[in-house]
Amino acid sequence: MRLVLAATALSLTFAGVAFAQQPVPSGEQPVEPYVQSNANAGATPMKDKAVLEAFHGKDGIARIASDLVDRNISDPRIKDIFATADIVRLKRTLSEQFCYILAGPALDGGCDYTGKDMSATHQYQGITPRDFNILVENLQKAMDKEGVPFAAQNKLLAKLAPMSRQVIERR
Repeated sequence: MRLVLAATALSLTFAGVAFAQQPVPSGEQPVEPYVQSNANAGATPMKDKAVLEAFHGKDGIARIASDLVDRNISDPRIKDIFATADIVRLKRTLSEQFCYILAGPALDGGCDYTGKDMSATHQYQGITPRDFNILVENLQKAMDKEGVPFAAQNKLLAKLAPMSRQVIERR
């Protein structure tokens, strides 16, 4: 038993900062166990407190993530992608991801990402480049609604753009 625990701890250490699997948060559906790690966020955090402030901190980021999900599930062009999604979990993990990328654990945001990696999260969704672009368009609208300046929006988008390689399945 100790050998199994030691091997698990060692593998978690090599995976980056990892967390013990948390209990299912209220309102969310259970998911298959996976290694929770900030490395799953798909990008390294920024170290620019001014960018975090432009997003109005954790509360602003949470509003943007929630608004983005609401836009996506009501957008007739991509709503089918989200038809079976756990919306409560999606809003929480998207907010964590954005917060981690914008603030990481070091800045006042103090954010960690507990979701799955981008490939696992989007597997079998059949996302196309068009779908990805619509999602980005909806994200820009959500950031505009929050009053995030264009330059700060571009910094987040620059961090998210490379993830298209893990998200897009159909060319």
